[in-house]
Amino acid sequence: MVFWKRWKRVKTRYHNLEKLGISHSNAGILANSRKGYWRIAGSPILNTALSNERLEKDGFQYFFSYYKSVTA
Repeated sequence: MVFWKRWKRVKTRYHNLEKLGISHSNAGILANSRKGYWRIAGSPILNTALSNERLEKDGFQYFFSYYKSVTA
């Protein structure tokens, strides 16, 4: 949801989705959606583009991963 909210304009959302490997038609559909932030965050297209593995590879650490490393 944070990434979607950060990409404020339709043009920005469209270009970023295409950079992440989403097809032209799916990027256009999702970028022009009028749904709310949390609704879009649960969409399969955005979950494919911003998967947990991709975010962890880019340096984002999830609380659960951090918790497991601290308690282990």
